[in-house]
Amino acid sequence: MTEDAGMFRYTKTPVGAEQRPILKVKRLHPDARLPTYATDGSACMDLYVRRSPWTDDLAAVPGFGSTRYQTGVAVEVPEGWAMLVFSRSGDGFNRHLRLSNCVGVIDSDYRGEVCVQLRNDSSVGQRVAPGDRIAQAMLVRAPRCTILEVAGLTPTARGEGGFGSTGR
Repeated sequence: MTEDAGMFRYTKTPVGAEQRPILKVKRLHPDARLPTYATDGSACMDLYVRRSPWTDDLAAVPGFGSTRYQTGVAVEVPEGWAMLVFSRSGDGFNRHLRLSNCVGVIDSDYRGEVCVQLRNDSSVGQRVAPGDRIAQAMLVRAPRCTILEVAGLTPTARGEGGFGSTGR
């Protein structure tokens, strides 16, 4: 179906289940929660805490510290795709929690448990309990490129200008 949006014309392509990539998820523990989308418009799926076997205090991210958590799930990302794991906006703004590695990348050939390490940027410890949403994940296309060594690169107006070279 083609629609007119002012001076642009575009074709609406219905997104059916057959067009969506399939993310296979294996529950590694009976109490693990599968990833879910919070709303119909969510770009990312939520990942949930199962537990933290790396610390005695299973529920806390200490002030200015970090704690690693298990999700209790392993995933099979489709070939040609990657799963990116991001911090949850609310945790960053309201609780000063973020992923220690900023963005996690789950490759299509990884089959181990998805784990998340949270960093607390405040002096106040933050409680994280089993079943809490801990991160969000999105599948993105990850095409392989051919790496070609060349003697020079195509010149541009910017050239080798570094950070801030195009103005404020």
